[in-house]
Amino acid sequence: MSEGYDLAEAHVRFAEIVHDAEQGKPVQITRLGKPVVIVLSLREYQRLASENLSENLGFGPALGEFRQKYQIQALDINPDQVFNQVRVGSCGNNQTTE
Repeated sequence: MSEGYDLAEAHVRFAEIVHDAEQGKPVQITRLGKPVVIVLSLREYQRLASENLSENLGFGPALGEFRQKYQIQALDINPDQVFNQVRVGSCGNNQTTE
């Protein structure tokens, strides 16, 4: 990562920071000594966003991938036996499994 700047200095050097980001050098901005922002190029942002979307397809695909990866079918687990002491048969938020 390129050098970082505190917020006041970043305000003065904004054009330089944008140039660095466009050249593929992310720039860290700090406030009171703590990192708060990373400035990066649009191309890098789009690449990261695209990777994130492909990895986070939702619960259903993630569950399917988990089942395939860990071969859940081969374990012959009966969810009703596993969760019968956890699930409450009736509706409502105030039910317990005592």
